[in-house]
Amino acid sequence: MAKGLARFMGAQDMTVGSPVKKLIQFSIPLLIGNLAQQLYNTVDSIVVGRYVGDNALAAVGASGPMINLLLVLFVGISTGANVMVAQYFGAKRRSELSDTVGTVITLTLLASIIIMIVGPLLVPPFLRMVDTPVEIFDMTSSYLTIYFLGIAGMAYYNIIAGVLRGMGDSVMPLLFLMAACLTNIVLDLLFVAKFGWGVAGVAIATIIAQFLSASLCLFRLFQMKDTLDINLHTLKPHLLLAKELLILGLPSGLSQAIFSMSAIVVQSLTNSFGALVVAVNTVVMRVDGFAMMPNFTFGNAMTTYTGQNMGAGRTDRVEEGIRDGLRLGLLVIAVLVAAIVIFGSSLIRLFTDTPEVVEMGRNVLRVLALGYIAMAITQTLSGVMRGAGDTMSPMWISLTTTVVIRVPLAYGLAAVMHSPYCLFISLLISWCMGAILSVIAYRRGKWRKKAIVKKEEA
Repeated sequence: MAKGLARFMGAQDMTVGSPVKKLIQFSIPLLIGNLAQQLYNTVDSIVVGRYVGDNALAAVGASGPMINLLLVLFVGISTGANVMVAQYFGAKRRSELSDTVGTVITLTLLASIIIMIVGPLLVPPFLRMVDTPVEIFDMTSSYLTIYFLGIAGMAYYNIIAGVLRGMGDSVMPLLFLMAACLTNIVLDLLFVAKFGWGVAGVAIATIIAQFLSASLCLFRLFQMKDTLDINLHTLKPHLLLAKELLILGLPSGLSQAIFSMSAIVVQSLTNSFGALVVAVNTVVMRVDGFAMMPNFTFGNAMTTYTGQNMGAGRTDRVEEGIRDGLRLGLLVIAVLVAAIVIFGSSLIRLFTDTPEVVEMGRNVLRVLALGYIAMAITQTLSGVMRGAGDTMSPMWISLTTTVVIRVPLAYGLAAVMHSPYCLFISLLISWCMGAILSVIAYRRGKWRKKAIVKKEEA
């Protein structure tokens, strides 16, 4: 029993065994982990909404686009690391695996230092650029400044957790995240409800919790001596591996940048409707985070599954896993969407009792419902392409759906409808188009030729 538990909580080899069982075994901890991750910002929003007010709720929500924009470096490192770790692990190439992980640790430190310096300097001009409502400007600025000063904890948790998952370990990152999530909840209530620190309190609580989860992930990684070696040699940046990592990760980083920039443009449109609509958007995006969890979960699971099997030269298992991954993703999201449609008002009331926010939020969730099913297809197939080493196709899909479709459509509908619902109708249409483009890219099959570990080398 002890050996079985150790195997379950350690690195998982996804190149053998039933694909559907492997995906379920890997995805369950990942899904729970995504739930806990979403609780970070959700608890922040609930606490400030209940104890400070709707303006504080809007301030936390308005910080999202800038945070996402400045996380481009981390997204690139994380995506490249996930692909390379999964493929080298599947190919049983210990030396390259160790050097890749060491390079990732060092690059993450350098990227964190850059964001800690640049982020706070850009906060005021950025908020003015997007016409942040004056009543939430100072609170949003405070939240963002504190968040960026403590960015290293968030960066190391997300990137090192991704490394662990690339080796098939989705259980330990979950346990560490659960501990951090509980810490975040306790500190949120302490700093905001008891000490009265407002949005600054939730930012500080989040930073402390993220440093806890990051420290635990790094400790776990250094203990995996049966799988890889972490020492001064591997921690020294290996230029060829760093180049490969950035080549693989840059398209995903650019996708994040494109998405964030479009979100900034749309945030400016959102702000033009006033603080009430900003609050509605904040609440809906928090619920949206939970609705998207299964999609991101199965997308990440398919990245690891595909990466390991491409590294092992098992393209046949990848095809089988795709079918299983799509079935699982669509089944889970269908159930979740039904729950959101039925209980939409109750979900909104977790954040606020303001009647106008509750009514509009419920209607918006109904508008977006079909889009969540479309995103299940997009995320699963994008995960396959990324895991195989084709990170360009998901980037072009993101570029098309956000810049070419969503932003012009949002402003066009706003001019015609003169209603904030244009923000969400445009989002729904862009999601549906993303699913269509993902199917086309998958069927073209470019991803089948992108493995960084060739079959004869495995």
